[in-house]
Amino acid sequence: QVQLVESGGGLVQPGGSLRLSCAASGFTFSSRTMGWFRQAPGQERKFVAAINWIGGATYSTDSVKGRFTISRDNAKNTVYLQVNSLKPEDTAVYYCAAASPYSDHGLTVSDGYAYWGQGTQVTVSS
Repeated sequence: QVQLVESGGGLVQPGGSLRLSCAASGFTFSSRTMGWFRQAPGQERKFVAAINWIGGATYSTDSVKGRFTISRDNAKNTVYLQVNSLKPEDTAVYYCAAASPYSDHGLTVSDGYAYWGQGTQVTVSS
């Protein structure tokens, strides 16, 4: 059974940091590009960052560059998103997703991913 379980979200003040984790099971994690998306209230789900299956290439949307860092540990079947210098506009539910095996196409759109987690809430507020 495929599972992606996010954790690490919470309430944080502007300028604060969090480390989001996504634990994967039920598929060969080391063969999949992993991505993070986020969805704010009333908005569509949007791409945040992705990392290829060996961790050799990362991608991120312009609004988070220099603040967010994606990484993975294939030995632990876990992908991380370090989020720093948080802003109120970063408030959203953050989802991790797994692409098809050895795929690095369409990574910035939801259709590029086969499996999704349930999400973890990040709220940035003073």
